[in-house]
Amino acid sequence: MRLRSVLWASLAAALLLASQSVVAAPPAASAAASQSDTGIAWLHAATDADVDAAFARARAQKQPLFLYWGAAWCPPCNQLKATLFNRADFIERSRAFVPVYVDGDSPGAQKLGTRFKVRGYPTVLLFDANGTELTRLPGEVDPQVYTQVLTLGMNAQRPVKDVLAAVRAGGVGLTENDWKLLAFYSWETDEAQVVPEAELPALLKQLAQACPPAYAETETRLLLKALAAVDAKKAAVPDTAALPRVLALLADPARARRHMDVLTNNAAELVRALSARATPQRAQALQAFDAALVRLAADATLSRADRLTALIARVDLVRIDAPEAARAGRKTPPPVALPAALLNELRAQATRADREITDGDERQAVITTAAYALGHAGLGTEADALLQANLAKSHSPYYLMSALASHAKERGDAAAALRWSQQAFDTSAGTATRLQWGASLVGLLVELAPRDEARIEATVMQLWALAEAQPDAFFERSGRSLQRVGSRLAAWNKAGAHPAVMKRLQARLDVVCARLPPSDPQQASCQAILATAPAKPA
Repeated sequence: MRLRSVLWASLAAALLLASQSVVAAPPAASAAASQSDTGIAWLHAATDADVDAAFARARAQKQPLFLYWGAAWCPPCNQLKATLFNRADFIERSRAFVPVYVDGDSPGAQKLGTRFKVRGYPTVLLFDANGTELTRLPGEVDPQVYTQVLTLGMNAQRPVKDVLAAVRAGGVGLTENDWKLLAFYSWETDEAQVVPEAELPALLKQLAQACPPAYAETETRLLLKALAAVDAKKAAVPDTAALPRVLALLADPARARRHMDVLTNNAAELVRALSARATPQRAQALQAFDAALVRLAADATLSRADRLTALIARVDLVRIDAPEAARAGRKTPPPVALPAALLNELRAQATRADREITDGDERQAVITTAAYALGHAGLGTEADALLQANLAKSHSPYYLMSALASHAKERGDAAAALRWSQQAFDTSAGTATRLQWGASLVGLLVELAPRDEARIEATVMQLWALAEAQPDAFFERSGRSLQRVGSRLAAWNKAGAHPAVMKRLQARLDVVCARLPPSDPQQASCQAILATAPAKPA
């Protein structure tokens, strides 16, 4: 997993799904254009009819369609809104495409997730005027680079799939822009549309080797992506031959800045891919990466979240050869001691961000990153203090509450973990979000309070009622949340430990399933929730 994904998932670890809302209920979705406070005339879509209308507009206007899938609570979505969607150059660029926003909490949105093969927030897709998916855009590059990549995608002569097929056929006739399209494709949100996940590392390596040397920076990015995709747990042989190239990149501030998203989000993976522990190459790599990360963390042209991510990467590199628990900053075994200067810089950036940020979207993205950074560095008390101080300032405080629940659980405070998780669920908004947060609460109850049958039953009954009221509760993200509930209950009821409760829960779920039309693909998913091996979401 990439560092940014890890940190935002770990901050709310109790919410982590097999994949990754507003305070008030979201407004009814429609395909009518609305001028948002960012200046982008988004079309809000939640149903197939909404999206079809948007595609019809794109065809009529002969414009590409830009589809943004997100949720108001998710930190990386807020990062996009705070650093990209509000930029004058991006707003101006948006006049040349049809911008569509799908809020994952809108009724019907999870079914759209199935249609477009999207799971995590945020996912950004670009289609041509005829509705063919051209590419998936990365969410972590520098905003200025993002605008350039967007233009690249809009001008693409063929989809990423076709470009990849051309590479596999020998690469004859491919342009520099074709190679850039591959280098800046969002492989992290591909969802096996271009390549099965298991084949991605080998594919990226192939692309890095096949890219013409004349396209130096594109070749470099593909190389970095390929190295970052290496699974160190499979004991891969380090690519020491690539080390000099990466060292040269790190020594060049301008080039390192250009590739900062890959370097900061994958520093530990890159070091492991380039060197073996306890070797001169490992020492070389660590020294060069740390020097580059120090520069990036101090680069005022980067967003606050990106600068904090560079500091988190420095923490990871200090602990790179420590046992896994120590790398995560946990108490057992004792975490590796961090340099005082690094700890002080983490504190300073967190304090400065809390004091200076006035934009709500930026606050949601940065404060969650800062809290993760502090906790990851072993400063758990300070992380909790930051989160609690921001509950009243956050437009989605339930996300922060879930992080507080995770921290409390990790330090062994079951009562606090359950209290924060309950508050997070009670204050969450939007059905997909409420199902996700409720599934996390059920998981904690089963783990930390397994004898509290009444509370477990009442919470699950709430989730059944939420599912019953929604047209797409067993699709995608919501379906995975309900699957988790079923799996937790199956473990809790092992050997028939709670037969009466399970009988009542099954009876209520049967009512929910019965309300679905027999032809609805959700029917099988619903009926399997309390089965031993739940089916995949519709």
